[in-house]
Amino acid sequence: MSEPLLLVIVGPTGSGKTALSLALAEELNGEIVSCDSVSIYRGMEIGSAKPTAEERARIPHHMLDVADPNESYTAGDYSRAGREAIAEIHSRGKTPIVAGGTGLYLRALLDGLSPVPPRDEDLRKRLRLSVARHGQTHLHRLLSRIDPKAAARIHANDQSKLLRAVEISLLERRPLSAQFHAAPPEPLRGFRIVKIGLSPPRAALYQRLNARAAEMFTNGLLEETRALIARYGENCRALTSLGYAQAVAEIQGTLTHEQAVASAQQGHRNYAKRQLTWFRADPEIHWIEDFGATSVKRAMEIIHSF
Repeated sequence: MSEPLLLVIVGPTGSGKTALSLALAEELNGEIVSCDSVSIYRGMEIGSAKPTAEERARIPHHMLDVADPNESYTAGDYSRAGREAIAEIHSRGKTPIVAGGTGLYLRALLDGLSPVPPRDEDLRKRLRLSVARHGQTHLHRLLSRIDPKAAARIHANDQSKLLRAVEISLLERRPLSAQFHAAPPEPLRGFRIVKIGLSPPRAALYQRLNARAAEMFTNGLLEETRALIARYGENCRALTSLGYAQAVAEIQGTLTHEQAVASAQQGHRNYAKRQLTWFRADPEIHWIEDFGATSVKRAMEIIHSF
C-alpha cells in the first residue's frame, strides 16, 4: 500500500499559492497548513496577505494565528506544531497540503532540525526580569560567559535569539554551540511528499506585487499597524516584517506615504527574488511557470504522476 500524499506548494509571494492550494484542497479532499512566518501572528491580516475569512470557511486552514506578535516563534516551534497539524489532518482521512513561502519553516517541517528543548516560559520570565533589572545588554553578557561562540554569532541587540540561546544552554546544561550537529535532524516520515513550485513570468509577477503592495495601504494597513503598535509597542519585532516596517515608518513620519508604498513594492520584489533563489535549489520541486489560479490542471498531472 502506497504512503499517503502530502502535497507541498511553494513559490514567491504573489504567485498564487493560496488560489492553487484552495483549488487542490477541493480536488483532493484536503486541508491547508500555512507555511508563512508572518501569518502565524494574530492581528496581522492585511500585511501578511493572510487567506480571507471566506477562503478559510471554504477550506480548513492550520498554522494561522497561533502566536501573538510580541512572542518569539522559531522554525522549531513551527516544525513541531506543523507536524502535529499534518498528523491530525491525516488521521481524519484528509489530504494535508502545506502552502507557503517561508523556506526555513518548510525545511524545518520536512527535514527536521537538530533536537533542542521546547521553550520554558518560567525560565524566560526570569531572564526577562533580569534584563529589566540589568539592562538590554544583560543577555549578551550572560551568553558571552556561558557560550562565547554563540555570543559571537548573535548581535547584542537581537534579544529574541539571545533569549533562546541562553535558554537552551541553561536547560541543556551545556553551551548551545556544543549541541550543533550533536544529533541528526529527524525528517518527516510516513508520507509521499510531492512538491510543486510556482514561478510565473517575472514581469507579470512584479506588476502584481506592485499592485498588491499599494492595495495593502489602501485596504487599511496603516490602521492595522496603528492597532498593533497600540497593543504591542512600536518595537515589536513582528512589525519589522515586510509591509509593516514601511507602515511604521510612515506613521512615525520618516517616510512619506508615496515613499512607504514604493519601499514596500521594492521590498516585495526583492523578497520574491530571494524566495525563488531558495526554492530553485531544491531538485525535488516540480515547477509550473505560471500563476496558481491557472495551474490546477498541470498540478493534478504532476500529483498523479507519482
